[in-house]
Amino acid sequence: MSKRIIRDIPLNRVEGDLEIRVELENNRVVDAWSSGTMFRGFENILVGRGALDGLVITPRVCGICSTTHLMAAAKALDHIAGVALPDNAIRLRNVTLMVEHCQSDVRQSVLMFLPDFSASVYAAHSLYAEAVKRYAPLAGERCIDVVRHTKSILEIIAILGGQWPHSSFMVPGGVSYVPPLAELNQCRHILKSYRQWYEKTVLGCSLERWQAVQSGADLDAWLNENAAQRDSDVGFLLRFAREAGLHALGQGHGHFLSYGSLELPGDSAVAGSGAGKQLVAAGFVARDGQAQAFDQAQVAEHVASSWYADYDGGKHPFEGETVPHATGADGKKYSWSKAPRYADLPAETGPLAERIVGGDPLFVDLLKRDGTNLVARQLARLTRPATLLPAMETWLDEMAARPELPYYQPVAPIQEGRGFGLIEAARGALGHWVEIRDGKIARYQIVTPTAWNGSPRDHGGLRGPWEEALIGTPIADIDNPVEAGHVIRSFDPCLVCTVHVVGADQTPLRC
Repeated sequence: MSKRIIRDIPLNRVEGDLEIRVELENNRVVDAWSSGTMFRGFENILVGRGALDGLVITPRVCGICSTTHLMAAAKALDHIAGVALPDNAIRLRNVTLMVEHCQSDVRQSVLMFLPDFSASVYAAHSLYAEAVKRYAPLAGERCIDVVRHTKSILEIIAILGGQWPHSSFMVPGGVSYVPPLAELNQCRHILKSYRQWYEKTVLGCSLERWQAVQSGADLDAWLNENAAQRDSDVGFLLRFAREAGLHALGQGHGHFLSYGSLELPGDSAVAGSGAGKQLVAAGFVARDGQAQAFDQAQVAEHVASSWYADYDGGKHPFEGETVPHATGADGKKYSWSKAPRYADLPAETGPLAERIVGGDPLFVDLLKRDGTNLVARQLARLTRPATLLPAMETWLDEMAARPELPYYQPVAPIQEGRGFGLIEAARGALGHWVEIRDGKIARYQIVTPTAWNGSPRDHGGLRGPWEEALIGTPIADIDNPVEAGHVIRSFDPCLVCTVHVVGADQTPLRC
């Protein structure tokens, strides 16, 4: 006779307060609930403040991706002001945002995802000893190396933006600083050093060689081509995951969303994706593979399962409300996260979604071969810098070559209007929707990537993306549910701070 049990699973090595509850039958997940356990209220804090205050306050939403929130806040005000940014302002903003991506993508992969491979459940795996040597939490050789090099690339933001994190150098109309040639050259040197390290250790090959990998068959050939590629972080991820059978885990709904990001300057050698106006394409791809143009009017937030005052169905962020209504563990509500939906559908966002929406041939082929899975999700993240670094180099070169071009277009004080700033953060689709009245913020709604991926059930009872991705996951040891950790961490959760959770019987669990 089958036995059903419910377990609370702790998730360390994630960015924030997160509780996962799963229902197991015969050691396989049959239902799941994701709970964001901390209310911060940034949206309410902003109401009544000056129109520009969001540029200072919203970068404090997150310490790991503060430039991302600054960019979204600035773009929302650009939208209200109706200003066209100078090309060099676009370049500088883009470079700083991409620096944060390059830092986050590698750091999350090596410090948060890959350490799971050193868990004792994998002691019989042929690569276990190597996994412990490389990725054991805090002590692994690769962990120490990654901290050093991902720290160094952040110096570019400190040079161009004054500090990192929590800088405020973006303003409506551009940026507040014109970098001299010496500082641009310093940034180019830092970027060159980071690229050399990334090619040698993360990829095990040049960016050009990696970009030639266009299909699953190409990926197999690349993996077996030489020792440098097999032993790289990417190679190790693929080899370990294949032996462990991880391609079968983490499927989810199969709907993908990208807001698009990294607007192209008017005169640039960098080519765009999709419609060609952005480096990262915007769009929505449904489970059946049908692609749709992105329409921000289709975004709505549900609160049926969230600790907020109820309303019917979903509300567009311009009409959004953030009225806390904590009911505790009883009843239908179980998370401080709202439930964003696109055209009433839960949608996965992040590096894999960007690749699918942009029609990347490698990832389109991998999903055709294996379906959506946690390995493809993590591979997309770990290799995203390979697509960003060449554009960063080009834009720094173009700024250095045209120092006479402006970095700022004057903007009149913003008194009235509504606008939105939509970008792709390291973890996916980030949107700021802002309404200004009499020079003050009347409404501010932020929809984060983790709100999309880690959302609770919506008005119609549909699970959020990573809740759905957990369904069917086998758990070998219910006291050490590392398989569930793989699935959740493949989405790169960001809920701001760390939390320690115990089981329902107060027994500490490991994950």
